[in-house]
Amino acid sequence: MPTFREVLKINEQYAIDNLKEDSGVKLLMLHFSKMNSSNLLLSMDEEIPENVYQDFLYGVDKYVAKNIPVQHIIGYEEFYGHKFIVNGNVLIPRFETEELVANVLMYYDEVFNSEEVNVVDIGTGSGCLAVTLDIEEKNMTVTATDISAEALEVAKLNNEKLKGNVTFIQGDMLKPLQGMKFDILVSNPPYIPNHEYVENLVIDNEPSVALFGGEDGLDFYKEIIKNAESILNDKYIIAFEHAYNKAKHLKKIIKKHIHNVEIIQIKDMQGKDRMTFVIKK
Repeated sequence: MPTFREVLKINEQYAIDNLKEDSGVKLLMLHFSKMNSSNLLLSMDEEIPENVYQDFLYGVDKYVAKNIPVQHIIGYEEFYGHKFIVNGNVLIPRFETEELVANVLMYYDEVFNSEEVNVVDIGTGSGCLAVTLDIEEKNMTVTATDISAEALEVAKLNNEKLKGNVTFIQGDMLKPLQGMKFDILVSNPPYIPNHEYVENLVIDNEPSVALFGGEDGLDFYKEIIKNAESILNDKYIIAFEHAYNKAKHLKKIIKKHIHNVEIIQIKDMQGKDRMTFVIKK
């Protein structure tokens, strides 16, 4: 049998030649070998076991030839140190969204100073935002909504698997929340403009309802911003993730509908305007 190193080299090049990320091949090897990165590194010059080799090649074929995301092949995505179940009914969590979680926790400490708060996640998808906030901060009571019953089933599985205590409500945006009050509203809604090109790996495998946000990509932000204060207490935080080229547009919408607040826009690790916070103290 060939070594781990030889198998990885051949299949990483195979991925690159077919316009796929070679990092996906390594993730498949880690999954099928049941190793972590350190153990795989130490085993690179050892012969790969036959069963691991066959499973790995099957996974690589699905990824490269059949255009299936690695996360759907292995069944999960790592997010903020936790493994979240994903499938074709939810958007695969992106690493940029981990930065949104970190900043929500930071501003929670600054504004609420460890007070008990009620948090709502609008358009929860896999539940990665809601469940992570719930398990990372014991003083947050978290509610999450989504219009998709199928997405909520995945979110509930993640909540159970990760021992969260999130309450899930099916419904369109803020509509099922009328009569309720929250201190923190978080959302990473669909924000791709309807006409914008999306690579086949994404469009073929992730739900359109979780991708597209109207002609300018801002439809869901507009709806949330117009109605946010109807479900928020006097002191609050609103936290959005958004397309990097929509920060100025989003700020303009906020100023039109919400007054006497602090608007903070934050760049992600790649230096792109990715997050907007609205704070009322």
